[in-house]
Amino acid sequence: MTDIAVVGFAHAPHVRETFGTTNGVEMLVPCFQELYDKLGITKSDIGFWCSGSSDYLAGRAFSFISAIDAIGAVPPINESHVEMDAAWALYEAWVKLITGEVDTALVYGFGKSSAGTLRRTLSLQLDPYLVAPLGVDSVSLAGLQARMGLDSGKWTDREMAEVAVRSRAAAKNNPKAQLSGDLDIEDLLSQPYIADPLRKHDCAPVTDGAAAIVLASGDRARELCENPAWITGIEHRTDSPNFGSLDLTVSASARAAAQAVTGGDTAFDVAELHAPFTHQELILREAIGLDDSTTINPSGGPLTGNPMFSGGLERIGYAAQAIMDGTAGRALAHATSGAVLQQNLVAVLEGRN
Repeated sequence: MTDIAVVGFAHAPHVRETFGTTNGVEMLVPCFQELYDKLGITKSDIGFWCSGSSDYLAGRAFSFISAIDAIGAVPPINESHVEMDAAWALYEAWVKLITGEVDTALVYGFGKSSAGTLRRTLSLQLDPYLVAPLGVDSVSLAGLQARMGLDSGKWTDREMAEVAVRSRAAAKNNPKAQLSGDLDIEDLLSQPYIADPLRKHDCAPVTDGAAAIVLASGDRARELCENPAWITGIEHRTDSPNFGSLDLTVSASARAAAQAVTGGDTAFDVAELHAPFTHQELILREAIGLDDSTTINPSGGPLTGNPMFSGGLERIGYAAQAIMDGTAGRALAHATSGAVLQQNLVAVLEGRN
């Protein structure tokens, strides 16, 4: 199999609201320029482009086509798109590189969550026959999931709050985080519910954002980056859309994806988990098999800024950045799409001497 690595990562600041268009161009242009400058390349050096976004979120058809304005019309490009988190666009680009047709790819994702009512928009992802007519949304479903875990004794509201406290504290080292700072657990547990048993700190904030990653294969990766983050495994799995048929306190798809790429070796220096709710991080840690020896979400994670359709790509980017910076030798990245951890992607990245 072709050696493929992440050689560059950039993302827009996490903010509650931007004033640009819903096609993400204003957020993407600085990300692309940062990567060009960092790697010493131009857009002519990119062999394949792949993006992840949602026309539902943008509120218009083919928003991903207008997002190509951020790339430019000349020279002509080889481009594709997925209607989900850009982590899955990275998977497509990874496959493209394996074919040997190109040796570089730029993957990007964007979403302007502030453009509408996010909870209502995300409900359009649900089964249109059996689930959407019930009027539930992503936060309500996550509340049901959290309640099942609390009632079964799998976790406590204090353990959920501890996840929020750690995430906010870690984000103090991330200048682009939307939320950061020190939180008091007792104060958090006294706050009112927004979707019983979820409180505000249990939920990722509404975030506008965009992110981009450059992949390269073989010798090209070594030319572009002194210490590439080599992708030694990447896999994704999907659970049934029939939530009533699942045990929502576990994630079978995350476990299967992790097993496929780790082979049971879960010794990681760093793990970036795309858990938009505190209890979902607890589910993912169990599903993947992570213990206290692994630093979870040193970037702050989605609870400190969760841009729709680029949040999962950022997890891969942050995990790769730890490798490229030399602060980690082996890292795991996870992305999710859909409600209650329905779809999960897991990647393993490693540095080499």
